[in-house]
Amino acid sequence: MTAGANFLAIINALGLPSGARVDSRVPKKLLIEQGAPTAADKRAIQDGIDELQWFAACKPATIGVPAFSDDTREYLEIAVIGCAFRPGAKTSRLIELIHRAIPYPVLLVTADESGLTISAAHKRQAQNEAGRTVIEQVIAASTLRADAVDSVQTAFLGSLALTQQPRTDLFALYAGWIARIEAINAARLTGAFAASDNQEVIERRREALDAHARLTKEIEGLRAKARREKQLNRRVDLNLEIQRRESDLAAYTNQL
Repeated sequence: MTAGANFLAIINALGLPSGARVDSRVPKKLLIEQGAPTAADKRAIQDGIDELQWFAACKPATIGVPAFSDDTREYLEIAVIGCAFRPGAKTSRLIELIHRAIPYPVLLVTADESGLTISAAHKRQAQNEAGRTVIEQVIAASTLRADAVDSVQTAFLGSLALTQQPRTDLFALYAGWIARIEAINAARLTGAFAASDNQEVIERRREALDAHARLTKEIEGLRAKARREKQLNRRVDLNLEIQRRESDLAAYTNQL
């Protein structure tokens, strides 16, 4: 199966009208010129990217959703991009570089040996440089499978359709897709997928996911410290601290 065919599980789930489809390859050279601030980044793009595709341009004329503009952001178009990575690619950095390089908000689908990843990142205007945009946090769901039949991924793919997103404007649409990426990340922890456009639900889930990720990292660090600790009383203290963090982790999981 080609990389392009792998992407189609997610691209087709978006249910975009044919007029929005672009389906053209993007030369790596463009990404290197526009999105590689360092020599290391240039090498990462050159060595790590196999194929870059522009699947669709979601703008008022192609999907019937109005543009959005305020003092912070201007969303005139959402670019739907696919990227196939080579084995050993610096995937996290490359995902960030692609989001940074394209001036529009990007719904990015990437493929590597571990499966598919879908990511998005809100953009805002740079405060100190006119005409330049900066990305906010990259929100990603990884290890998706093109041939997956599990209920969580099936429900996630079913929630991505354009017709199921908020259509007030392009910012609301993009926020809808981000909320669904966060929903599958929550579902990986709870076993049940639940998409929502209720802002209170979205904010509560987002805070719980952030706290869960932070606590998981802290627990891993404490366990590594406990394994290295030679003093028994100190190891007992560390294990008690791990138990407290695990209790907090369970509480945040319940909020998802």
